[in-house]
Amino acid sequence: MAIEYRGEKFSGYNKPKMTPSHPKKKAAVLAKEGDSVKLIRFGQKGYGHNYSSEARSSFKSRHASNIKKGRMSAAYWADKFLWSGPSGRKKSPPKR
Repeated sequence: MAIEYRGEKFSGYNKPKMTPSHPKKKAAVLAKEGDSVKLIRFGQKGYGHNYSSEARSSFKSRHASNIKKGRMSAAYWADKFLWSGPSGRKKSPPKR
């Protein structure tokens, strides 16, 4: 069941996907909670994620209050999709 929203296709509600063509954000999700539907883009393009347990715990503590807001927040989806644990998506930290 594909859903088209604002010219972008999603495989369903609350199913995040990578967005290689978006200039600033690396992922997007069509979030739905009750009757509310919202397009949420998250993850800074060019920055690493999930590359070490220290980085993971730092992200989770830094964004804890926003993650608690639930499905309608970008931090919730970044935590779930990009920072989900050792077996999740991995990207190296930015090179300096």
